[in-house]
Parts: sequence; C-alpha cells; structure tokens
Amino acid sequence: MPVLQPIVNIAELLYQKGITDVVVAPGSRSAPLTLAVARHPHLRVRVVADERSAGFIALGMAQQSQNPVALICTSGSAVYNLAPAVVEAYFQQVPLLLLTADRPHEWLHQQDGQTIDQATIFGTHVKRSYDLPADYSHPDARWFIERSVNEAINLCRLPAPGPVHINVPLREPFYPTAEESFRAERVRVLDTLPAQPTLSTDTWHKLLNEWDQSERTLLAVGQIPYDPALLAILRKISEELGVPVVGEITASMAHNDQFITHTDTFLAGIDATNAEALRPDLLITLGNSFLTRNLKTYFRQYPARRHWHIHPTVDRINDSFQSLTTLVPSEPRPFLDKLFADLDYQRFLQGDDADQNDTFLNRWQTADRQAAKLVRQTVSGTDRRLTDWSAVQQVLDHLPAQSVLHLANSMPVRYANLCGIDEQQHIQVWANRGVSGIDGCLSTAVGTALLTDQIVTLVVGDVAFFYDRNALWSNPVPPNLRIVLLNNDGGHIFRIIDGPSRQPELERYFETPHGYTARNTAEDARLDYQVCTSLETIQTLLPDFFTRSERAKLLEVTTDKYVNQEQFAAYKAQCRQVFQ
Repeated sequence: MPVLQPIVNIAELLYQKGITDVVVAPGSRSAPLTLAVARHPHLRVRVVADERSAGFIALGMAQQSQNPVALICTSGSAVYNLAPAVVEAYFQQVPLLLLTADRPHEWLHQQDGQTIDQATIFGTHVKRSYDLPADYSHPDARWFIERSVNEAINLCRLPAPGPVHINVPLREPFYPTAEESFRAERVRVLDTLPAQPTLSTDTWHKLLNEWDQSERTLLAVGQIPYDPALLAILRKISEELGVPVVGEITASMAHNDQFITHTDTFLAGIDATNAEALRPDLLITLGNSFLTRNLKTYFRQYPARRHWHIHPTVDRINDSFQSLTTLVPSEPRPFLDKLFADLDYQRFLQGDDADQNDTFLNRWQTADRQAAKLVRQTVSGTDRRLTDWSAVQQVLDHLPAQSVLHLANSMPVRYANLCGIDEQQHIQVWANRGVSGIDGCLSTAVGTALLTDQIVTLVVGDVAFFYDRNALWSNPVPPNLRIVLLNNDGGHIFRIIDGPSRQPELERYFETPHGYTARNTAEDARLDYQVCTSLETIQTLLPDFFTRSERAKLLEVTTDKYVNQEQFAAYKAQCRQVFQ
C-alpha cells in the first residue's frame, strides 16, 4: 500500500457519500489532499488562492446546493483565514467539510514553518473537530481515518447542518513519483439515518389547546432558505385561520396581499396603545436570525404570553425575544402542515368556518400597507436624485424572475428589506446574517453563481466590495454574476446610526472615506463595467444589465452620502409622524 493511500481514499469517500464539489486553496503541505481530489474523475474542483475568499465561495456553493462542499487548505495561518466563513456557516447552519493539512504534531513549538496548534482551531464554531493520525502502518489507523471521515460527512448533514473540521497531519514525501499509483481503493460507506422527531398525542393535544386558548396568534419567520411549499402553507394559515404572518426579505418573504413585510417601518417608535393592539397571545417563530432591530425590540418589550419556536434540533434554547415557552423539535414545514390540517378539521367538526375573527390580522395588515405606501413615497417621490435606497428599489424592480439575490451586510440588506420584492418574481434571497459581517459577501455570491445557471445579483456597498475583491481573483468569474456596487465613498451605515452620526470623529474613524472606484478591479477581473450617477441612467441601464452575456457584469452606482443621509432622516421623521 502506498504511504498516503488512506488520504487518497478520502477523495473517493467524498464522492461515494454524495459530495461533488471541492474548493482548494493551493499549498504544499496539502498536496496529497489536493492531488487526490484533482485526479478523481467525478469531483468538481475549483481553485481559489485566498483562503478567506475560498471559505466564503464554498459557503455560497453549499447554500445553493444544500449539500456539503469540501474545502482544502494548507497548514498554519492559512487555516485561520477560513475562520470568518466557518463561523458564518455555523450560525447560518450551512454544511461545510473542512480538510486542513497539518504538520505532524511532534513538530509543534519546534520553530518549524507553518506549524500552529490547529487540531481544534475553530473551537465551538464547528459541530465537531477530528484529528487524523499521521502514521498509517497499523490497520486500526486506516480504519479510524475511514470511520472519522464517514462520521464527519454525516454530521455535516444531520440537523442542524453546519461545518465540520478534519485536521490532517501529513508526513513527507507529499508527491507521488511517476511510477506510483495515485488511485483510490474501495472504501466503506457508513451512513447515519436522520431521526424524525414525533410528538406524542398528549403533547400535540397540549399544543392544540394552547392554540385554542389564544385569541391572537402570530407567526414570525426568520432567515430560512427559499421554500415555495413553506410559503404556501404559511399563506394558507394566514388566509384561512386569520393569522398574521410576519417576515423579512432574508426569509424570502415577498410582497403580496397577505404577508406582513414592513415591520421595520411601522414598528419604529410605535406608541404603547398601538403596540398593545398588535401584541399576540401566542407567537410562533421559525427560521434563524431576524434582521431588523425594530422587530426584535418590539417582541422583547411586548412579549407574547406563549411563544413556540419550531426547530429540528433542541440542543440549544433559542430565546431571542426573551419570551420562549416551548421549543418544538420539528422541521417547520411538516409541523405547520399537520397543525393546519388538524385545526382545519377541528373547525369543520365545530362548524365555525364562517365565524373567523380577522380583526387582529387586519390590524397588522393595515399597518403594513401604510408602511409600504410610506416607503414607496420616500424612494419614488418628487425628489429625483439618485440615492443608495432609490438605486436598490430600481434593482429589485428589474430583477429577472426566478433569479437569485444576494444582499451584502450593512445598508444594502436593510434597504432591500425596506423595499421588498414582488411575490410574482419568485426570487431566492440570501444574506450572510449568521454573524452579519461584511467580509465574504462578494465571495459568497460568486460561490452561488458557480452552482446555478440563474442570474445571481449581488447588491453590495463599497467597503464590503473592496474588502473582498479577491473573490474575483480566481478566473473565470461566472458569467451569470451581476454586481451592483453602491459607492458612497465610505461606511454609509455609520451616518445612519444615531450614535456615530453625532460624533465629530464620524468621517475619519467610522466612515473611512477611500476615493476608490471599481473600474480597475472590473478590468482586472474581465467584467463588463458601467457606472451611473443619476436615477434616469440606472433605469436605462438595468434592462440590458440583466440580460445574459459571456461575461459577468458590474454596475457601479455613485451616490452622495449627504443626500443618502438626508433621505433617510426624512423617512424616519415620516415614520414618527405616521405611526406614533
């Protein structure tokens, strides 16, 4: 058996367990892993030189495929550069399999290059860490490696999905000679079947009784992958049971005549009388994090008497609104399907279909419609100056149907949430709201574009774009990628937030003006590049911008930060006037 045969076999095991995509950040110590996947006939391997960017590209690929993506890098500081993507994957529950090459552990603290303590480097931000042996002479070592890789891949997928780390110490020689075989042996596949939690009859009746005892019930949806079937059952519950369904753009909640999507506007500074009128008796939440502070603050200040959170795993209690009473161990869609079926049958038996009281639903929907009108007046009024906000509204209005939208953190995701998208567009929406950093937003969108033929649009601010432009280093950039860069020459969000906006140090220490444009970056990456400075120009450019082409496209929208600030201040003043 060749010395590195157990490492070569890892590539075959990836394939046998359904992993088809691998991202490699080049290095020498990781050569055996790289050669194993590169020479495997059924693995798609993409090379990304920057480890931080590689991590986020793998994240975007895994988001889109909902399947683990393997990520390989060399030893030392390279491993630490994966950390931002790892923590985002952990809190967003995205499956990544991290394969990090390492020196044999006896060389730690011996002044050997690229040698750090990396066996548990990601700490509690991975589901589990595995440390493989560096010597394979005993059969038990080879058995341990095969068992560990099987277990790690299974763990990536099991609820809740997430990143898993395999540290791989490797001895020289790394590279096979021309005479040596570098082919995988037959591997043993070990599967772990996912458990399906089933609520007992008594428990289910207890939940139904709590529903019956609650005159005002509300459903709130946090960040969750786009699922038309889930949206359909949510709409049915709202229409037929009179339940307000609240969501944000990060839950792919689109504008329609039923869902409530403008809470950030009408809950801003809401007075006590109106707040009490909107308070539910029973709050049901599902999904991950919520985007807007106003929504979170409202439910903390006006907690429901009962609060169910639906989530497939119960190892941690998620009590974000500080009102949780019951954690329901279930996937959201099956739970809601059964809940609606049982409640609908119960109503049929009781003959009270026509007696539904929609007063509570109407209160939420009326406030939402007022808020939608206010937002439209803000961005489509008589002021025809181009702003970040009006640019985002134009982009969302022109998005191709059934395309993918990525929203960078800071102001782009907030502007998009205020604007919203139309239900008829059927848009998948993604945003890195696990830890909400600006690092990796561009790389994540690139990763998504690699795994879909649909147009993928990224709306990104200038600081996040320039921070992550190594995402465009590894050519070719997928031609279905569309980048809308909002360039206001600094961190615009600090001019919007009350605290820093009042400080004399705002511009130098918070906004950090830079004077850069994306022209040279676009030229280096071979992107089609256009720039606009007026509302009329962006309206003219967008239809062609979204047409298919042989190269990715970048549209740089140049705005004045003072005009942006003026528009947002006027909007907040209107909110106080209308909703207080």
